[in-house]
Amino acid sequence: MTAVQTSPEQSGDASDAAGQEQFPAGAQVLVRDEVWLVRNAVPTRDDGARVEVVGVSDFVRDQEAVFFTRLDTIELIDPRDTRLIADDSPNYRRSRLFLEAVLRRTALPQSERRLALADSFLLDSLPYQRRPAELALSGANLRPRLLIADVVGLGKTLEIGLTLAELIRRGRGERILVVTPQHVLEQFQHELWTRFAIPLVRLDSVGIERIQREIPAGRNPFTFFKRVIVSIDTLKNTDQYRHHLEQIRWDAVVIDESHNLINRGSLRNQLAQTLAPRTDALILASATPHNGDAKSFAELIGLLDPAAIRDPENYRAEDIEHLFIRRTKISTEVREQMKGQWADRGPSEAVHCPATPAEEKIFEELAAVWLPHDGRPSVSSVPLFPYTLLKSFLSSHSALKATVSARVKTLEKKDDPQGTAAELSALRRLTELTAELTEADSAKFGALVEQLKGIGVGPASDTRVVVFSERVQTLEWLATVLPEALGFRGRAAKESLRVMHGGLSDEQQMQVVEEFGLAGAPVRILLTGDVASEGVNLHRQCHHLVHYDVPWSLIRIEQRNGRIDRYGQAHPPQFRALILTSGTEGAKDDTLVSERLLEREDQAHRSLGTAEAVTGLYRAEAEEKSLIQDLLRGRTVDESLDGRRSGEEAGTAAMDDFLADFFGSVGEEPEAEVAGDTVQSSPEAPGSGTSTSTGTVSVLPRLFDSTAHFLDEALREVYPDARDRLDLDRDEQSGLLSFRPPADLLHRLKALPVDYLREQRLRERLLVTFNRRLAQHSLQRAREAGSTSSWPEISLLTDLHPVVEWLTDKVLVRLGRQEAPMITAGVAEATYLVQGVYSNTLGRPTVVKWMGVTRSGAVDDDMVSLLRRSGVGPTMANKLRYRDPAPLVDGIPDVLEAAEAFMERYRDAWDQPLRETIERHKLRLGDWEQPTLAGERTKQRLTDLADDLLTTGQSPMLRVLAVLLPDPDAPPAASASLSAATAAP
Repeated sequence: MTAVQTSPEQSGDASDAAGQEQFPAGAQVLVRDEVWLVRNAVPTRDDGARVEVVGVSDFVRDQEAVFFTRLDTIELIDPRDTRLIADDSPNYRRSRLFLEAVLRRTALPQSERRLALADSFLLDSLPYQRRPAELALSGANLRPRLLIADVVGLGKTLEIGLTLAELIRRGRGERILVVTPQHVLEQFQHELWTRFAIPLVRLDSVGIERIQREIPAGRNPFTFFKRVIVSIDTLKNTDQYRHHLEQIRWDAVVIDESHNLINRGSLRNQLAQTLAPRTDALILASATPHNGDAKSFAELIGLLDPAAIRDPENYRAEDIEHLFIRRTKISTEVREQMKGQWADRGPSEAVHCPATPAEEKIFEELAAVWLPHDGRPSVSSVPLFPYTLLKSFLSSHSALKATVSARVKTLEKKDDPQGTAAELSALRRLTELTAELTEADSAKFGALVEQLKGIGVGPASDTRVVVFSERVQTLEWLATVLPEALGFRGRAAKESLRVMHGGLSDEQQMQVVEEFGLAGAPVRILLTGDVASEGVNLHRQCHHLVHYDVPWSLIRIEQRNGRIDRYGQAHPPQFRALILTSGTEGAKDDTLVSERLLEREDQAHRSLGTAEAVTGLYRAEAEEKSLIQDLLRGRTVDESLDGRRSGEEAGTAAMDDFLADFFGSVGEEPEAEVAGDTVQSSPEAPGSGTSTSTGTVSVLPRLFDSTAHFLDEALREVYPDARDRLDLDRDEQSGLLSFRPPADLLHRLKALPVDYLREQRLRERLLVTFNRRLAQHSLQRAREAGSTSSWPEISLLTDLHPVVEWLTDKVLVRLGRQEAPMITAGVAEATYLVQGVYSNTLGRPTVVKWMGVTRSGAVDDDMVSLLRRSGVGPTMANKLRYRDPAPLVDGIPDVLEAAEAFMERYRDAWDQPLRETIERHKLRLGDWEQPTLAGERTKQRLTDLADDLLTTGQSPMLRVLAVLLPDPDAPPAASASLSAATAAP
């Protein structure tokens, strides 16, 4: 490879013709005195070559830019111009740190499909939680795209975190957008930082407007931060944000609770359609991804891979197995791995509440006028409304009042006195019956107080409980009477209870969830609507849940229970449901529907692991509507639930068979790997034994035996006076590091959550550790009594932590541009350490080789082993002997020629697994018939993407990292030789 310099004075024709040849993807270039990595280069008609780059040198690291050869001087860095320098640091510390930093900062190649970082985070080692990341990296799909459909409580957020971490290590996670419901924003942000050290900046509409005021006019606010988390309710305003979202590309997009994207034409669906084609990786997550409609589910899968499903009305599980993963709590791999780590749930206890005399009068009225059992018609002309009334009453008299009032207003607006007179009269009768009711007239309220006292909820207890109700009026009424009934007085009465429902802002909802999860917070009772039934973790300090009213949907019951029955629950979850009973003949009390639904949900959970597929409707709203319609037809609850499965409705039989592929047998570990996912070692391809089998953790190329040792030596090198300059304090026994962050680190900390920065005063002092036990203890302590913040005081140092990345970069810039150190080591002849990289047109590495090369042409493609054999390590001596670099510099061209010849010789063998995978995708695309022009464009775009993933035809990018020199004082037998181990077969 030769140096090429293109300047404004050069011929346009020459520039146009040279585009990609002069600037191959993966090459490093010098522009405006900074080093950049080429991602792509194409000729233009007027401005020479258009070169897309990402920053490499410290000042522009990770910044994306576009340069044109007619406008800027772009110089291709030539490895033959490497300058060899002496290293005067003790034990060659500077050189060893530099080599380690290069290893750490080099993205893993596409061929490396094993997990690299799974064991380094603050979470239990559970292989089932690694499987989504393994599927994303398996090569089964062109891009890392999947739907994680594990049932409630298995840890989907942790699975997403593992996947994002692996993408970041591969250079495919620089720009990340996470989209969640508003009430789980902080929870998701908290998990990704405390567990993985992945910081996400939380943005809402106010935050976006603030950024727009601070940045230059016209600049895209979503480019201000690299990794952000935004509520779907904010982003779905496509008119306000669409033009910004259309102008930006993401490395990874995560959409939580993605079943909300299904309805075509909805704002959420439009948002998904905007984001999906503008990201490389796309991770969808939902415990209930199917709404029972094959076409809707196919559309959701189409966001991941438009070519996966040929016929959206006729497809099977194997068509999407490369995109879809789903397990339940009773799946074999989950059950075996979770033993002792997730308490089994207790039975759902139905607490019978005999109606009070005042409530019996309402039952009598409903049975006589609204829901007659003797065949007489209802007073209402709307068949479903009487059941709306019934459900309101079964919730509370306050909810019934609100429903009656709303119906009266509706009828009065009709201007049809004759047609509405009878119903209005009946409604006024209900108004009279409920007018004077208080908590003393509520059997459920009395039972609730008794049950809560029985489990220990009260002023002198730490016991907490979640109480669910479908009706906001019920929640608000309970909030006014429940604390006093439990013995809370004065200020304690106000602090003991929180209410959460969809009418609260996202900040209010997040505040409620955070307070309930803090042991030190005074809140003991959370009254919540079903807004908390999706995604919210309520199990940290609570294992009691009461259904004040029972939703008429198995899915909704399961979702509610999942708030405390989830991974990390230390106590057996206890569920109670208040069942209002009546002695009135023909009364439809809670024993008719609610109690039976509780029993069926419990049965399904224990036998199937989930209740989602029992009805075959897959949506809570559809389940409730279908059940009420069946009740109107005279069916029982069991007949309604079992009717679809027994084939009584012929139109649903085919759908049931289809969905059985997805939800009938779930969660078993794959018996075989995806074909082509494993690169086999062979004598024809030295060093190609990069196994990619699932479940295997990759051995990263490392010179230091741990990140802790690397950071320790990096601190000594960069800050020899760290105790004074950083006010560094080190507890050798616990492994705690405490220091004052310098200005350049403070700049990186801007990406951390604002609340975390403020509450833990991180701008003044950082507390970090490699001790996982200490970090876990800090995380637990943040939730315990006395804590005012859920953010831990101490964070775990992972490979992704800003402190580790900051020191890695500080080490890299200790050497100047194109400088390589000379190291005296146990080698028989001068051995040049060379990095070789093949890339695709997207600038991503497809093959990365770390080589030791001699002037005679011997090549060892295991540089780390060579360094260890040569004695390069913390105990080696630096004798500070001067070595003339001139003869060694003269040998660089020969070494580079040998390295390039070696890589070219085995390139096809290293590339074969990647080529086979991509060819399979192209064959599938070729069979994908598209009747529309838009479909053909999508097909062509995916075909071009497949071609872009292949290694380019260019020569490898080579870089001289260091030179190992023989020690003149060492006996010949003590020196390592490449001759036996490296001669290519």
